[in-house]
Amino acid sequence: MTTTTSDPSAVWPQTLVGAGVLLTGLALAFGAISISSEAGYGGVGPNFLPWLVSVGLTVCGAWIIWEARSGGFRELDPPSGAAQAYWPGFAWVSAGLLLNAALITTIGFILSCTLCYLLAVQGLRRASGQTGVNTPRTWVTDLVAGLVISAPVFWMFTKFLAINLPGLTNTGWI
Repeated sequence: MTTTTSDPSAVWPQTLVGAGVLLTGLALAFGAISISSEAGYGGVGPNFLPWLVSVGLTVCGAWIIWEARSGGFRELDPPSGAAQAYWPGFAWVSAGLLLNAALITTIGFILSCTLCYLLAVQGLRRASGQTGVNTPRTWVTDLVAGLVISAPVFWMFTKFLAINLPGLTNTGWI
């Protein structure tokens, strides 16, 4: 890790990040107020996790603000990557997410998540400058990897946790 002093022009953006985290924690706390605190299985109520997350985010947000205002983030590594955003990669990832949301009830969880994975990985491969992103082998590898990830997730949720996810068929296996 490189020890550097923070750039004074970065103090306000760092403060804004901290404020965003702090406000998110406070918003979660406000929402957790309306959740019942009656103890359930294991002695904790349904509001335990929202309160835990909101307290954690609030503490982290306050700490980030304190760090930013007391001289900025220290020991930051120098920025890596390109100076400009790679917008085609952003478009690939966005297309994957939007198509997943649009098609999940039509083609099912497994196929829509596989498509999302396929497109997102293509965008990330292109953004990192990998060669051979358009070869059939790369596309098939990404497709199979997406299936290998999404199918067990679907089965775990539907078969073991009894959570209904949209499937392609009514059998519960696809």
